[in-house]
Amino acid sequence: MKILIVYASAGAGHRIAAEAVYDYLKSHRPELELELVDVLGNANPLFRAIYKKGYAGLVYHASWAWQFLFWLTGLPCLRKLSSWVITPANHISCRSFMRHLVNQNPDYIITTHFLPPDLAGYLKKKNKISSKIITIITDYGVHPFWINQGTDTYIVASSFTKARLVEAGVSESKIKEAGIPFNVKFLQAFDRQQLSQKLGLDAEKFTVLLMTGSFGLGPLEKIAETVSAQAQVLVVCANNRKLYQRLKKKNISNVKVFGFIDNAQELMAVSDLVITKPGGSTITELINIGLVPVFINAIPGQEMVNIEALKSFGIGMAPKDVTEVNEIVTLLKNNPHLLESLQEKVRQLQKPEVCREISDVIR
Repeated sequence: MKILIVYASAGAGHRIAAEAVYDYLKSHRPELELELVDVLGNANPLFRAIYKKGYAGLVYHASWAWQFLFWLTGLPCLRKLSSWVITPANHISCRSFMRHLVNQNPDYIITTHFLPPDLAGYLKKKNKISSKIITIITDYGVHPFWINQGTDTYIVASSFTKARLVEAGVSESKIKEAGIPFNVKFLQAFDRQQLSQKLGLDAEKFTVLLMTGSFGLGPLEKIAETVSAQAQVLVVCANNRKLYQRLKKKNISNVKVFGFIDNAQELMAVSDLVITKPGGSTITELINIGLVPVFINAIPGQEMVNIEALKSFGIGMAPKDVTEVNEIVTLLKNNPHLLESLQEKVRQLQKPEVCREISDVIR
């Protein structure tokens, strides 16, 4: 059986989810013929640049424009009009990928981005491929771009996501509430005492992890300075070198500074609380490690819907400023029973067997 696992290199979350599925199937289903593909790999260079750099540029430099586009393309009255413009552009720009689909005609196409189902669904409608299409929605909300008539099964993160699909007219029989695939390292069991010692931390102190993605954006410096008066703070600056150098130079008491890391699971395991962006992949990781989130710097559009989804389950605080962030830290530090209650709500959303469930769909 031939399985094509497809992502788009426009944000790390889509790739992480696709790699998680690929790794699981490779180790648990050796009889399968697997291929991991970036739909943008051989796309038109301008199209690829718009997807990769255009999105990041709008999000970080003109978020109002991204919010407007997200809202505009979600309007029911404009869906046909937008599809008349967007669909031909997708097909022209991704001809190489579409040829590959026709040549391979895999038994299953598993996708973690909304672009591949659009392309594969068209080919399926024209009887050029006969593949079953599994679409993994990597956010907790559902933009209309995710919905495609060619999709046979939708894998969704939560009952909130499922309800949005049903409202949009998708049959419940096509939806499987299995979760968003993630790296298995977030399922490791850690000894907090030993791990804190390894990281040079005090295991007895209330610890707050502060991380906002690869760009390290937001008022991280101000939050670290404020919160450090009452908690041990771990700041992940990622690729923000200027922030890293400023914080290292300041050498704030109770603050430990990190640059780009590959051990997020360890920092989460020694923390009581995480202040972060509400990206779908990040939310999935912190949920499966059992960490209570506080959200800042949400991208207008999908990340705001992610916050709405988590609030419907009783978690996912989104303070408006640094003062409110500090008040939340104080509240949870001084009320361990409240923190424990929130941790239990987080655990109820855990879906550690998501890749196995996707494997069962293939069976």
